[in-house]
Amino acid sequence: MECYIEVPFMLGEKKVFPDGLIRVSRGTKTWTALVEVKTGSNELTTEQLENYLDVAREQGFDALLTISNEIPAIAGQHPTKVDKRKLRKVELRHLSWSQVLAEAVMQKEFRGVADPDQAWILGELIRYLEHTRSGALEFDDMGESWTGVRDAVATATLRATDKNLPTVVSRFDALLRFTSLSLGRRLGTEVVPVLSRKELADPSLRASALTQQLAGTGQLSGTIRVPDTAGHLVITADLRAGQITCHVDIDAPREGRPTTRVNWLIRQLKNAPETTRIECMTAHSRGSSSAELLRAVRENPGLLVSDPAKEIRSFRVALTSPLGTKRGRGRGAFIDSVLTAVDAFYANVLGDLKTWSATPPKLRPESPTVSEEREPIQPSSLVSTDYSSQDGPDQGDGSDRQAASVIEEVG
Repeated sequence: MECYIEVPFMLGEKKVFPDGLIRVSRGTKTWTALVEVKTGSNELTTEQLENYLDVAREQGFDALLTISNEIPAIAGQHPTKVDKRKLRKVELRHLSWSQVLAEAVMQKEFRGVADPDQAWILGELIRYLEHTRSGALEFDDMGESWTGVRDAVATATLRATDKNLPTVVSRFDALLRFTSLSLGRRLGTEVVPVLSRKELADPSLRASALTQQLAGTGQLSGTIRVPDTAGHLVITADLRAGQITCHVDIDAPREGRPTTRVNWLIRQLKNAPETTRIECMTAHSRGSSSAELLRAVRENPGLLVSDPAKEIRSFRVALTSPLGTKRGRGRGAFIDSVLTAVDAFYANVLGDLKTWSATPPKLRPESPTVSEEREPIQPSSLVSTDYSSQDGPDQGDGSDRQAASVIEEVG
């Protein structure tokens, strides 16, 4: 791997200086990418990126990689729009500084680095990126359109055609990605937002769905996946009610009485707050059949059993907290309330939940054989001289055979 900084190139009659160039060689194959970096609040510009794409095409390079504090709404998207014709022969990739920091921490703290020199260098990079003056900023602003949209939701005057909605929707999805990166950095695993195949193929579908949801109900919602957990973590921000709710849906056991299935869940929620809401879904019914707070269910699990004849199929465990309204960071801010709610829900609820698995079948004890010298002693109340389907033709004592012969003579 070869790395260079500020490599000069001629583009027509002017000279341009991309921030870096990376070339990776393996055997006879090489991959080369130009690199453009922005720090702080500086954003990538269309004109500059298109110039570098032209340079990459003329030089036969493979890609242009950009790094900035901008977080695209959906993974794989680029935060800056460029002429798609310039991407026919050159790839355009983007990394946020939050993603770079998350990858660096996971590599050093959880996966490990064998070479001590490389481990030290990576540690210095992490220490630098975490410093407030490095220019690698966290997600800290919901954008200029946030205040107007928030107030319109409160007064029920927001419409799906509002010109400020696309920006707010995009920033919310960016916040979901930042939340996933932050949680994954602390857990040492890859946490990602969950999108359908159609939404991944056409990001406009996700934006349209969020727009309709916010205009219609005043809510913004999204889902993130944490590996090896009992279910997906669903986040719902209700701007009208001023609440944020995190919940997970988990399948109930497929055996046992209704109260047994409820107790199975309650035992796992030993660290959950008493205000945690539990909803119960039964077979062949829409929505929840019952819902109670954890404090009440702990005292009486039967409160969730509305009809003992109906089978409990799944549970929803939800935790609600106040929603901030400010656009920036700090106390009373929307971003911080989302981050705090997700961390609390994982630490107290989702991290303790495990999916149900059936008990393995037990081996049936073998019947004693004729060759055994001593038969086990049984209490008289359990002794029976009745014939069984498991008895052989030669089993039983003399009285059994005598009784059988008498019955045969009478017959």
